[in-house]
Amino acid sequence: MCIIVDNLTLEDCESVLFGNKKIEISKAALNRVEDNYKFLQKFSNDKLIYGINTGFGPMAQYRIDDEFRVQLQYNFVRSHATGTGNVLPPLYAKAVMLARLCTLLRGYSGIHPEVPQLIAEFINKGITPQIFEHGSVGASGDLVQLDHLTLNLIGEGEVFFKGEKMAAARALELTGLKPIKMHIREALSLANGTSCMTGIGIVNLLYAKKLLRHTILASVLINEITASFDDHFSEELNAVKLHKGQREVAAMMRDIANGSRRFHKRKDYFYDKKITDKYLKIKVQEYYSLRCVPQVLGPVFDTIDFCEKILVEELNSVSDNPIIDSENENVFHGGNFHGDYISMEMDKLKIAITKLTMLMERQCNYLCHDRINNILPPFVNLGTLGFNYGVQALHFTATSTTAESQTLSNPMCVHSIPCNNENQDVVSMGTNSALIARTVIENAYQVTAVHFMTLMQAVDCLKIADDLSPQTRTVYNEVRAFFPTFVEDHPLYPDLRKVICYLKGEPEEK
Repeated sequence: MCIIVDNLTLEDCESVLFGNKKIEISKAALNRVEDNYKFLQKFSNDKLIYGINTGFGPMAQYRIDDEFRVQLQYNFVRSHATGTGNVLPPLYAKAVMLARLCTLLRGYSGIHPEVPQLIAEFINKGITPQIFEHGSVGASGDLVQLDHLTLNLIGEGEVFFKGEKMAAARALELTGLKPIKMHIREALSLANGTSCMTGIGIVNLLYAKKLLRHTILASVLINEITASFDDHFSEELNAVKLHKGQREVAAMMRDIANGSRRFHKRKDYFYDKKITDKYLKIKVQEYYSLRCVPQVLGPVFDTIDFCEKILVEELNSVSDNPIIDSENENVFHGGNFHGDYISMEMDKLKIAITKLTMLMERQCNYLCHDRINNILPPFVNLGTLGFNYGVQALHFTATSTTAESQTLSNPMCVHSIPCNNENQDVVSMGTNSALIARTVIENAYQVTAVHFMTLMQAVDCLKIADDLSPQTRTVYNEVRAFFPTFVEDHPLYPDLRKVICYLKGEPEEK
């Protein structure tokens, strides 16, 4: 069954982007687009409208003669293909196309129906535009990145098809597709909007949601390893704090921990008997990285939750300018292309994920530090101390990667630099924010993978696999299937890569 792209949910996006589901445009959506196009065709005959018979940006003060209106659209596309830096991976470029298609189908862009139809064909046939990371300031939207998509739609530039980079014209020929033609305002309607930052943001969000689940499970597992008391994630304790995220995280911890034989009950040790010892061998309260998981990951949960709301709203919004309103028979000029909604959410998301990363690194450090945990050898070394090294160097990787994310977590949305002859005098930097958030999320997967490897070694060191909860035992079994217990030193980077792919739910990259 195809995904109808009239109004997309996050689950729809996941099915298309990660499940490779085909998409379909409803007849109602195409009718909206066609009616809107016909209205603009008639309305624009004797009126001056930005981007149709004027120049673009600060060049809007120059009127363009009617005989050059079509060529004006081509000039815009070719002049703005100025991206640089790394090329977006296919997954992210596909998300950009999906986001652009969704906004165009709202029927407020004045485009010819062939435009959304060709974008849908690109998605379904696996044609990926060459979109560069650098070029957008995030107001007037993602002009440069979306322009590279537009360039491909007119049969120019380069794309990726079946694992090969080729001319867009060649990919169109191989798939039997025809490039779009410029009619009235196809160039501006395609390139003017927030779809690049939104597409990247959607992928970031999907990865972040999956990552949060892994870190909650890791937090239960480390508490099993240390045989912690279970009251810090109890319903009673967390119910008196009124934040949804904290309560949800605690509930998830209880669900994951259900059936474990590793947790202590506080009443068994301190409440049901008189304590007379001056020094208590058993730790009365665990370190914060073990005990405060609902309080640390709760805000992460809430940040991801609100981020999803904003991203889905933006995905299904009209984000170009001007707005062609056929219902009210008017054309409204404004700034729906401005990306601060996405920029701020990506900044908040990367801050939240960095905090999550810090928690994973601290938990990993707890396991590595024998004088803190008092139950494991240094660096969970299952070999000969001094001769073998366990996960010592893995923790270097976790620490350095976490430090990078801490630096990257400075907000991007406040770095507005006026440009475009001061026409764009306050900008969002939304795509930059989304790209940095992407790096922070990738870093988090790396650090979490290190922690998972350390957790596995700790379980085997203590020989407690049979006492774990069913859920943590399942994960232990799955990881150990491709990352066996090690005693002798060997290069760990291939194992690390495998664990990262496991956490992402993706096949290992060759």
